[in-house]
Amino acid sequence: MPDNLVGLVVLLIGLAVLLALLTTVVHIIREYERLVVFFLGRLQGGRGPGLILLLPFIQQSVKVDLRERFLEVPQQTCITKDNAPISIDFLVYSKVFDPVETVNAVVDFTGASQALAATTLRAVIGDIPLDDVLAKREEINNVLRTKLDEVTHRWGVKITNVEIREIVPPRDIQEAMNRQMSAERNRRANITESEGTRQATINVAEGDKQSAILRAEGERQAQVLRAEGFSSALKTIFGAAKGVDDKTMTLQYLEALKALAAGESTKWIVPMELAEPGAPPVAELVTHRFRLDDWRQAIAVATGRGRHQSVKVVFDHATAYAGRD
Repeated sequence: MPDNLVGLVVLLIGLAVLLALLTTVVHIIREYERLVVFFLGRLQGGRGPGLILLLPFIQQSVKVDLRERFLEVPQQTCITKDNAPISIDFLVYSKVFDPVETVNAVVDFTGASQALAATTLRAVIGDIPLDDVLAKREEINNVLRTKLDEVTHRWGVKITNVEIREIVPPRDIQEAMNRQMSAERNRRANITESEGTRQATINVAEGDKQSAILRAEGERQAQVLRAEGFSSALKTIFGAAKGVDDKTMTLQYLEALKALAAGESTKWIVPMELAEPGAPPVAELVTHRFRLDDWRQAIAVATGRGRHQSVKVVFDHATAYAGRD
């Protein structure tokens, strides 16, 4: 019974040793991995992917991951070119392109990258004013990526990207920035309002100008139409006047005398056409001074007898009324 137990223990130990030897001999390397092999301490190179067999105790290996990784750099306090303290934290994205150099050139790539990123950040921010740090984040990312890649390239690592995550200026600077932003917004609002007012004034003035032009054009056309109408009326009157006889003209003169009699004038000038054969001379008609009532009564009597009475009748009646005194 004890012999069987000892045999079982020996068997188990043998199996354990065999499994340990198998794990050191047989290696299955994935597509995104590489195996850096050392033979008795001397570098043999990288192997993989696939099944890799190594001699136990003679060949040692280090497995390297080729996938892109990111390094989170904690918040760092930096001094800008204009002596303003700010706190910045950022992310560094990297990828191994030479696994042999990554294993052989640097002990701890993660720690070395973090320390390098912090010192590089302080150097870059120290050459930039605060306003540019806040406004030119993309340029700072590119500068950091270039400077970090210059160092890590010899480690077999490529810095693919650098992203600043947060920039925290001091409280007094934040308050000043808020006041500046408020003033800038007010300035833009005033400019926008003034531009709107100016545009509205221009539109109103343009509308007034167009309205004035249209009114002037309408007035001009109205004057042209009135002139054309007046010209047509004169032509019609002139054409009708050609066939008017003396009696018709005498009636028109009587109508004119009636209109004159309605006024308050005491002296009239009578046209020569009113003199008929046997009537008093025109000078006599003009130089006779009758009272206004005498003329009105004479005209009333003359026109009362018929529309074909001559002006001489008016004169005779006016003389008769005037001779009463």
